[in-house]
Amino acid sequence: MIKKCLFPAAGYGTRFLPATKSMPKEMMPIVNKPLIEYGVDEAIQAGMTDMCIVTGRGKHSLMDHFDKNYELEHQISGTSKEALLNDIRDVIDSANFTYIRQHEMKGLGHAILTGRALVGDEPFAVVLADDLCINKEQGVLAQMAALYKQFRCSIVAVEEVPADETHKYGVIAGEALTDNLMRVTDMVEKPEQGTAPSNLAIIGRYILTPDIFDIIENTPPGKGGEIQITDALLQQAKSGCVLAYKFDGKRFDCGSVEGFIEATNYCFENIYQHS
Repeated sequence: MIKKCLFPAAGYGTRFLPATKSMPKEMMPIVNKPLIEYGVDEAIQAGMTDMCIVTGRGKHSLMDHFDKNYELEHQISGTSKEALLNDIRDVIDSANFTYIRQHEMKGLGHAILTGRALVGDEPFAVVLADDLCINKEQGVLAQMAALYKQFRCSIVAVEEVPADETHKYGVIAGEALTDNLMRVTDMVEKPEQGTAPSNLAIIGRYILTPDIFDIIENTPPGKGGEIQITDALLQQAKSGCVLAYKFDGKRFDCGSVEGFIEATNYCFENIYQHS
């Protein structure tokens, strides 16, 4: 049903300086695997085959990672180390990778619009790699793809956050359809303290219908002077339907140092040691 997944990956990752001065934040490893590879794994599990990556200056290692490295593979061929490449080889064989440059950082909405040339006129998923989502049974994107098959509209993943942290997120309000599914009635990007419409924060998983591109094009800059996907989705919700889904799984904010360490510890204890 949904074959394309868009990865906005042009940001500077300033919260991890100086490490991100020369390394994309999406390539920072959780144990032994880069953040973006976890996201690609999740997309492949959801049945998606085309990974569309929006890059920026200094992001060549993203392209190199999802490609063969003949010198390295020749060097470790026939040794015990060769098995360490099995996972990434499977990823490369399971998906197509295309890339486009975002020349200016104008917000997530602008990054998604930049990917239009790769996505075309079809529904697509969006993954923000620094939100690491773990569910061993069924990944968050697979859960959302199943919902899209039923409802055929844009869907955002949400989770409850403490009231004193709502100012860090896009926050939704909605009408409950089930215990974990709501029709969005309001959506605010990083509301001021005490003004959030709820404590349901949007996290880095979306399924979007292609009409979102035209809406983004007509969305003026919002919070921080950037083109916000939250503002575009609110317009889409007013004219049609946008659903918010309280997903099943654990999510780590790997854009923060604390979340990155928490994710590393969790994956080491629960995934790496059992692989």
